[in-house]
Amino acid sequence: MTGPLDPTALAADLIACPSVTPADAGAQDVLAAALEAQGFTVHRLVSGDAPHGPIANLVAIRGSGTPHFAFAGHTDVVPPGEGWASGAFAPVIRDGLLFGRGAVDMKGAIAAFAAAADRVRDHAGTLSLLITGDEEGPAVHGTRAIIDWMATNAVHPDLVLVGEPTSDVQLGDTIKIGRRGSINAWISVPGTQGHVAYPHLADNPATRLVRILDRLQRWHLDDGNPWFQPSNLEVTEIEVGNPATNVIPGIAKARLNIRFNDEQRGIALEAEIRRIVTEEAPRASVDAVISGEAFLTAPGDLSGLVAGAIRDLTGIEATLSTTGGTSDARFLSKLAPTVEFGLCNATMHKLDEAAAVADIEALADIYEAVLRKAFKI
Repeated sequence: MTGPLDPTALAADLIACPSVTPADAGAQDVLAAALEAQGFTVHRLVSGDAPHGPIANLVAIRGSGTPHFAFAGHTDVVPPGEGWASGAFAPVIRDGLLFGRGAVDMKGAIAAFAAAADRVRDHAGTLSLLITGDEEGPAVHGTRAIIDWMATNAVHPDLVLVGEPTSDVQLGDTIKIGRRGSINAWISVPGTQGHVAYPHLADNPATRLVRILDRLQRWHLDDGNPWFQPSNLEVTEIEVGNPATNVIPGIAKARLNIRFNDEQRGIALEAEIRRIVTEEAPRASVDAVISGEAFLTAPGDLSGLVAGAIRDLTGIEATLSTTGGTSDARFLSKLAPTVEFGLCNATMHKLDEAAAVADIEALADIYEAVLRKAFKI
């Protein structure tokens, strides 16, 4: 008989799979084997086609009935970049830290939860893991495909915990109970190219674009609210593509992003952008993509359950927060109350990403406590 699942060893095995979106590189095979060994039924889902697919997704289910507690995460990682002290996909422990791409975001948390599930096999109700390979990419064929599969197969979680790296200074200091929404917009303003000395024979699109961006920057979105900071608009690119000093360009382009709170809706923001652009440049075009709407899981049973487990094991009073970027919680929150809690996020997406071995082990302990509270064991 083998001993209990070692979360650090499993994390290292997952890191060794170079699962840069959209590749899986065997990561979900590693996880599936660990979960099947503890009695989970593992459903492997492949969704989508190139260029954003195919995507490997995994749903693992153990037990039946209520309550149904689901853990959600992703095995895909961002590209490693150049300059690692050791190989990004050659996990190594140095000075108590496990190094490798995905150690923090978020293979360490997945391994910690798998270890916690291994210790809590006697639960009533249903325990599931919803694992995607498309969180760091476009997120088109990942969690949304899992949600479609669950709807078809009548799988309905009651509570969802996402293992994103939410901790700031120390493990347990922050739980995410919501996230801002995000919209990207691409503005293209056509003009009439001409000689700078004869502006009456041209139509300078850069002038029109500057007016558009000025109005957008002066647009007061909101003042925030008790759970969300004010929405903010940032111009992220301006392009004219004009190498000459004496030519009025024929086109000017810009890209912007709005991170918005639950005072706003993506479709309304898009409509206002289009209105401003049309007023200043009737021939201009706007392409917009709403990555996700803002959501809030109001403080309650789920956040209290997670905060209680953290308090019991660490003595830390976790802060409830909605800061940071988007995550797949934006999709899952439509199904059931959803919160996020995981490792310290200081090195996520950085060179030499690393998680403290002690934190991975402590996270497994906290997740175990969460499960025991959720299932009243």
